[in-house]
Amino acid sequence: QVQLVESGGGVVQAGGSLRLSCQASGRSFNVRAMGWFRQAPGKEREFVAAISWGGGNRSFLESVKGRFTISRDNAKNLVYLQMNNLKPEDTAVYYCAADQDIGVQRRADEYEYWGQGTQVTVSS
Repeated sequence: QVQLVESGGGVVQAGGSLRLSCQASGRSFNVRAMGWFRQAPGKEREFVAAISWGGGNRSFLESVKGRFTISRDNAKNLVYLQMNNLKPEDTAVYYCAADQDIGVQRRADEYEYWGQGTQVTVSS
């Protein structure tokens, strides 16, 4: 019913920027709350950012506050993660997630739908 496809990953020098995009398809009522998670080699998947259906509520991992911004365009079924001042510690596969609830969700097990991920590599 729902398909999520991430794009925009790549290799960037420390201090650089990338913008990730997540294109959603399917029933709109299944794509309300959305979030970004990441997983580095040998580590567990961790929460990065989330946004409510209306876009009025957002939440971020403490280590990315002030550097990352999450936004969405509901008319186009798109969610973005703007990443500025990237650090080597940000290197990971980034995943987009969606859920039918309308509020901000920070837990991976609260999301129903997931994309395949996009690689972000930040070099020193």
